Formats: sequence, structure tokens, C-alpha cells
Amino acid sequence: MTDKRTALVTGANKGIGYEAAAGLARAGMTVLLGSRDRERGEQAAARLRAAGGDVRPIVLDVTDPATIEAAAAALTRLDVLVNNAGSSGPLDETPSTTPVQSLRAVLETNLVGVLMVTNAVLPLLRRSPVARIVNVSSGVGSLAHHTDPGHYMSGLPASATYPVSKTALNALTVQYAKELRKDGILVNAAAPGACATDFTKDLPFKITRTAADGAAIIVRLATLGSDGPTGGFYDDDGIVPW
Repeated sequence: MTDKRTALVTGANKGIGYEAAAGLARAGMTVLLGSRDRERGEQAAARLRAAGGDVRPIVLDVTDPATIEAAAAALTRLDVLVNNAGSSGPLDETPSTTPVQSLRAVLETNLVGVLMVTNAVLPLLRRSPVARIVNVSSGVGSLAHHTDPGHYMSGLPASATYPVSKTALNALTVQYAKELRKDGILVNAAAPGACATDFTKDLPFKITRTAADGAAIIVRLATLGSDGPTGGFYDDDGIVPW
């Protein structure tokens, strides 16, 4: 096995996923840029190659088992998995007005998709001596934030979709960390913070934090040393309370 590591980033043709791919490429990795749309993925990978990165597009829809299986079958090595692909769901639905299909759709991407992709590539990760899994969560997945009257998130509108999916993703992260600790695979959740991307463009307030700012914690967790933490939830400032 050569020293050059290989990383797979899902949902990486734009936004935080794109910047995470860029950061991992700058760290010297071969990066597989996952995208549902082939053309957009190829264009994003070409931009990163033009900047000097070893970046290759791969078609991957985390809700489609066929594309997951095809992507996994095409790999011969994997050291880092960044589960970044995500869905926000409707922003104007409270729990009492949320159709069950809205919750199911968000969970299919933000939770079930993470499970399917991770399990598909685990055989390769188990062969790596430096395997890392980073699940891209969100501060809105913190139950502590929502129940702390002094935290601004306690005043956000109630939602049964995106925050719920990220809380569940945090729990899944802990369970993978428990299982994979014996294999030396470090598994952590990252909270990139609210960044100015297509994901947040419809919010009623201006965001100045960039996607590159948000991707920094993802890259940091993806490049942890062997003595790094596992089963944690982190942002720029350190540990995020569950």
C-alpha cells in the first residue's frame, strides 16, 4: 500500500462538500468527488484538478443502492470517508404539520444514506491503517443547544426533519465508533456551522461564514493521528454537547 491516502466525499460537487474535497486534496490525498449528477461532478472535479488536486469524479446518490454498490465496486483503496451529502427538508413545517413523507425523505439522505454508504465501503476502510470516517452533522443536532434557554438555538422554530435527522446521525456516529474502535477506525461527527451555501440561501438572515470555513473541521477530523478521538461531536471550538 502506498503512502498516498484516498478519500471519498459524498455530495461534493458544491458547498461544504466541495471545500472538504479541496482541503483533503491539498492535504495530499486522492479525492473521489461524489455527486448525484455526473456532469456537475465532472465539472467540480475539473476545477479542483486545475488547482493542482488529484480529484476524480464518481457518480454517487446516497439514496440509490445501485449507485452506492457501483461506486464501492470501483474502489480499490479507501482511507477516509466523509458522509457529507444532506437534505434540509421543508423549512416551514413544524412537527405538528410535518407530513410523514417529509421526515422519511430527509432521513433517507441524512441517516439511511450514511448507513448504506458506510457499510458498502467498510471492507476497504478496514484494510487501511489510517481509516477515518467523518459524518457531517450540524449544531442543530445538539439536544443540549435546543434545551438551553441561553442558547440561540432554543429560540429557533421547531422542526421534525433536519434537526431530528442530525441528532439521529450523531447517535449513529457513536455506535459506529463503538464497533470500529477495535479496527483502529476513528469515527466522528462534525458541525461545520451555518455557511453561505445553496443549503442556507433561503434563510431569513445573512450568513457570512464561508463553505471553506465550515469544511475546516471536516478536514481536521479526516486527518486525525492515531491518538485522535473517536465517537465525538466537534466544531471549530472543540467538543459540541450532545
